[in-house]
Amino acid sequence: MSEGKNRPVSQRRRLGGWMPGEEKKVAAFRRDLALRARARRANAPLSSVVQDLSNLVTGDAVLRMHLTRAIEEALEAGYDLGYASIDELFDIVDYITTYTPPFSMDEPVMTPLNAVLDWPMCMPSGYAVFRDQAFNAQLRRVLGYWCSYLAGPHSRTHLNSGEPEGWFSMKAAERIGLSQFMWLPDEPYGGFDSWNAFFTRRFRDGMRPVAAPHDHKVIVSACEASPFSVKNDVKLSDRFWVKQQPYSLVDMLTRGEAELAARFVGGTLYQGYLSGFNYHRWHAPVAGTIVRAYNVDGTYYSDADAQGEDPGGLNDSQGYTTAVAARAVIVMACDDPSIGEVACVFVGMAEVSSCQITARVGQRLKKGDEIGMFQYGGSTYCVIFHPGVIDSFVPRPPYHDDVPPIKVNAHLATAR
Repeated sequence: MSEGKNRPVSQRRRLGGWMPGEEKKVAAFRRDLALRARARRANAPLSSVVQDLSNLVTGDAVLRMHLTRAIEEALEAGYDLGYASIDELFDIVDYITTYTPPFSMDEPVMTPLNAVLDWPMCMPSGYAVFRDQAFNAQLRRVLGYWCSYLAGPHSRTHLNSGEPEGWFSMKAAERIGLSQFMWLPDEPYGGFDSWNAFFTRRFRDGMRPVAAPHDHKVIVSACEASPFSVKNDVKLSDRFWVKQQPYSLVDMLTRGEAELAARFVGGTLYQGYLSGFNYHRWHAPVAGTIVRAYNVDGTYYSDADAQGEDPGGLNDSQGYTTAVAARAVIVMACDDPSIGEVACVFVGMAEVSSCQITARVGQRLKKGDEIGMFQYGGSTYCVIFHPGVIDSFVPRPPYHDDVPPIKVNAHLATAR
């Protein structure tokens, strides 16, 4: 731990503004959430999907042991979780399935379930729980259930101009650049029919012009995302779970796509991460035809244990998550044959795992055309190129935390 082995950390590295960096602020949020959850539980049973998750854990001796230990280890390490048992945890999980994030200028918690699981998931016993296939399958159902709530009209609680929590308030509008987006200020809820409709809002025409639209050598950013890493000579298979987290193509693209992965061996990979306040749709980085498009099931709260007990939530595990987290893969055959194929991997983590592909195989796209989105957020994405294709990237190392994002459709790289 960063403040001594026997003391809990008070400050944590968190990319993208999804949660505060100060642990005391996140702990206060957890305590408040726990109070609300207990009040709700007194008057309502667990939803069926959360009850199924509870039944899975309590009915599996190994899962129950690991999750109980993970909670105990976090408490013993000095962290204020807001809960002390599996039952109390699942009461909070159930409450979150009817939760819509309010705006907060100083203490945003855009990923409440991540905040609740923040410390147990990176305790020694927690790693096994959050990598368990059955656990993740059931957790996917819970997140899907919550997503359906966020896609409905009851999720619009904070879509108003009220201070301090309204997303159309003066501070919020300035923070998210609301004037750049399509919305109806004179209509109730800004004209949005749900929280997810607001979260996946589109830019107004002209807000994100495509850089050099007719120059195939200019490759554009597929997301509104800050630079995280550039790696050359990417390997087919590598030890993605170790501290330096090298990229492993066959694990990113899946073993079933080993032939596809092999075509990118020795190539170049760019990774960027998204902010909780920004645009969450994906756009084509090149002009071309979609030749592969598929979703990959994966983990949701799994950290790389090589990072130690303070991995910064999922932040220091960005490379690791490209091989294990839920994600979408879109491969395009570029109109310029000298570029060949470009593979885009959109990685969802924690609550932000709904990766929706809207373009289809065989569809020909112009550079900058929309190809998909993260519902309720997004986390990180990669673009992979064949060997010898890239001459240079616009962002240059070192890549510092929380730098301004590269705008979607802006110049990202130049091909040879």
